[in-house]
Amino acid sequence: QVQLVESGGGVVQPGGSLRLSCVASGRIISSYVMAWYRQAPGKQRELVASITIGTRTDYTDSVKGRFTISRDNAKNTVYLQMNSLEPEDTAVYYCNSRLGPWEYWGQGTQVTVSS
Repeated sequence: QVQLVESGGGVVQPGGSLRLSCVASGRIISSYVMAWYRQAPGKQRELVASITIGTRTDYTDSVKGRFTISRDNAKNTVYLQMNSLEPEDTAVYYCNSRLGPWEYWGQGTQVTVSS
């Protein structure tokens, strides 16, 4: 079992920045693919960014150049640096870990971008 706890969400003005953190416990996540998803009200959950064990990263088109995913295996933590935030980024952000058939989710952290 892997437990994931997100933090760092909040309310920010358009153009602002936030850094989300996801701390894992129960397992060492260095062998896991880690990802951030988000779900806006009335919309399906979507993949925002992912990072492999080899630190290859992928992003959904709408966040490319603005968001950066990274991992610190020594701290069992994954981060999502979000810059130039837009109102459309408003959502609950979820941390996800995957290894083969095993997949785990955090409880989510709310990000609201509003003036």
